[in-house]
Amino acid sequence: MKQEEVYEQVKERLMSYARIDTQSAEYTGHWPTTEKQKDLARVLKDELISIGVSDVFLDEEGCVVYGKVPSNVQDTQVMPIGFIAHIDTAPDASGTNVKPWVLENYDGGDIVLNKEKNIVMKASDYSNLKMYIGQDLILTDGTTLLGGDDKASIAAIMSFAQYLVDHGDVKHGDICIAFTPDEEVGGLARDLDFDRFGAKVAYTLDGDHLGWYEDETFNASEAVFEFTGRSVHTGTAKGIMVNAVDMAAELMAMLPKKEKPQYTEGVEGFYHLISCESDCEHARVRLLVRDFDHDNFKKREEFLKECAEKLGADYGDDRVKLTIIHQYSNMKEVLKDVPFMIDILKGAIRKAGIEPVCEPFRGGTDGAALSFRGLPCPNLSAGYENAHGRFEYVPIQSMVKNVEILLNICESALAIADNA
Repeated sequence: MKQEEVYEQVKERLMSYARIDTQSAEYTGHWPTTEKQKDLARVLKDELISIGVSDVFLDEEGCVVYGKVPSNVQDTQVMPIGFIAHIDTAPDASGTNVKPWVLENYDGGDIVLNKEKNIVMKASDYSNLKMYIGQDLILTDGTTLLGGDDKASIAAIMSFAQYLVDHGDVKHGDICIAFTPDEEVGGLARDLDFDRFGAKVAYTLDGDHLGWYEDETFNASEAVFEFTGRSVHTGTAKGIMVNAVDMAAELMAMLPKKEKPQYTEGVEGFYHLISCESDCEHARVRLLVRDFDHDNFKKREEFLKECAEKLGADYGDDRVKLTIIHQYSNMKEVLKDVPFMIDILKGAIRKAGIEPVCEPFRGGTDGAALSFRGLPCPNLSAGYENAHGRFEYVPIQSMVKNVEILLNICESALAIADNA
């Protein structure tokens, strides 16, 4: 692969996609959670058609884009391989009026993102910057996120597909492509149609740090406590008032102090308080429950049930309601049965001149849900940095390398028969 051929493609694609606001939203009650995600979906559909990808289809209702680069291997049946990236950007920072720009040949110093507003990304605050000295960085003006999560992956997959179409001498089986909405708010590729997609195994591209991959995620659920109180004038409250704020406060005091995200790392699980809305009459507390180990995860959920029972005994069972909503499971349970996928991924990263790094992912990916739905799906990093914030950036060279890694995956996958 000639890197200079791909460099301009990934650069222009990311900058173009970044300008399209695709921010998703929590708790809208419908999917996709925002209609504006369809703006990019339509662009991607048209672009796939223009570069010669076949079987292009946009599910307008579900906001899923499909495409395929058909196999050019005639003498054997090669297992179809899929690649998936998400369209939406996170609600954590604005995705409106994104102004991407390129800093060439980064020198290792502080980066002035916005001179007028005195927004500076200090090298001392972001230690990973030193890894990209001499490279070219796509940044914002410091007022919005960039959207490299996950548009850097879309740019790489698109450029990879174009490379296959333009270079018929590169042998490959069916390459199946999908772009999905709402990953950032737990969409979990819910509307991905496996039959239309066509792959039996796939890789998501989503994550920071070039050359990193994940084959293990948290087990995850959300716990919602609702407390019903009784309000009365404080002057006559004795024996009558039941304060829902007190119940919420007692619950939060029950949680293990050091088992929170800010105190944990590696494979340590946690409880994470998302929100607490309360007054005397009603309180609602939302928690995330996370653990890599299935048994420990279940113990965490049981602990919350015990908390609810204790509060119910003190205040009345009818005043305490707990709902636990399962979100996703540790994809390691599925991926351990398809070790060839990890072998292919590690080999592809090494062939690109990068030492692969695998750490348990302290989060979730669409691949976790897809794996349990029957599509084994480890995750390859997109190579962005500082996602979900105003100091996000993407080294262009990382996207170029990801195109190379995808080509290497194709080459290795030729050895995997369709009946594997």
